[in-house]
Amino acid sequence: MTLKKLLLGTAICLSLTAPAFADVKFGALYPFSGPLALLGEESARGLELAVEKVNAKGGVQGEQIVLEKGDAVDNNQSAGEARRLISLSGVKAVFGTYSSGRSIAASQVSELAGIPYLELGAVADEITSRNFKYIVRTNPAAFHLGKNAVDMLIASILPRMNMDPADVKLGIIYEDSAYGTSVANHEEQTALQNGLEVTVKSGYPANTVDLSSLVLELREKGVNVLMHTGYQNDAVLFLQQAHEAGYKPKVMIGGGGGHSMQPTADAVGHELIEGVYSIDFTQISVNTSNAPGLDAFVEAYRTKYGEEPRSGHSLNNYAGALVLLDAIDKAKDFEPDTIMEAVRAIDVPAGDYSAIYGYKFDETGQNIAAFMTGMQWQDGKLTTVFPESAAVSEMRFGE
Repeated sequence: MTLKKLLLGTAICLSLTAPAFADVKFGALYPFSGPLALLGEESARGLELAVEKVNAKGGVQGEQIVLEKGDAVDNNQSAGEARRLISLSGVKAVFGTYSSGRSIAASQVSELAGIPYLELGAVADEITSRNFKYIVRTNPAAFHLGKNAVDMLIASILPRMNMDPADVKLGIIYEDSAYGTSVANHEEQTALQNGLEVTVKSGYPANTVDLSSLVLELREKGVNVLMHTGYQNDAVLFLQQAHEAGYKPKVMIGGGGGHSMQPTADAVGHELIEGVYSIDFTQISVNTSNAPGLDAFVEAYRTKYGEEPRSGHSLNNYAGALVLLDAIDKAKDFEPDTIMEAVRAIDVPAGDYSAIYGYKFDETGQNIAAFMTGMQWQDGKLTTVFPESAAVSEMRFGE
């Protein structure tokens, strides 16, 4: 037997008897350090749990998923890490990213490289308004946050407080990045469409260390309903300085993770945050009849991380990742266009996944079946109160 025939026979034998173990790499691009690390890590935990679940069932297209992490500590590093993940690590797609500014920067890199960018948590309008070919966003966006905040105010809060919309002096304050600005603009637009007076609209840098002048302006102008979109540090700062100045609006509605995290409540004390509302992603305190798999997610989270989920960001990243990975598993290969064709064809009704909303993408890549829910801090815990189909508690009203 010739050497060539011997080697060929050996190769055939090995291919028949030895299982083929292969890995496919995806990027996990989040702020793991820096000022946004808490919610960045919380979001990434959801993706990690989704990957573990999928890998336990055989992976995608018969390959085990390996997550290559990138630290999006700021916008510049986010872009740099996206380049590294794509060019050096060879990822087939990038998952991320929680922060809108970082997502905008990194997705520009992936678009130029022709690599899918699968956003699970950032909300700014710009992410899906640039006619990009290689991007989809599974989570609700700034539009949902702004609209749902005003909807909850008009449909549920004001009637229960016996307040006339004409008596509302609305304040809209926000951190002035793409995230806060997008949300604030939608809040203002929806408020004006519903006949509400916007008394104060003011932005500020998220890294500010003093919001006292803004607190005084709100107090002096008699703002009695306040909508505040921010991150955790500035949300804590505002609540503390408002308390010090004796300013307490009749209604306060937070927007996004800054007002939806247990660490925020722990930092300011439960008394200061009691009764505050938040519009955000689906939280774990939601009607489970519309959230299949929620209990299993919470148990998996506890087992892996030794604590309760710190916000709904992990849950929404988890559910969104499961939907996307299921679609990728059904694709024929990992080529960028094949992946995008598979994920853009997703059509999942509300109530099929633990985040409760559905998944269906428009031509921009935005999930048009998504929506946000309204929560309220009650006895030191965040509980869902709006809409009624998702609620687990009645709204509470103070003096």
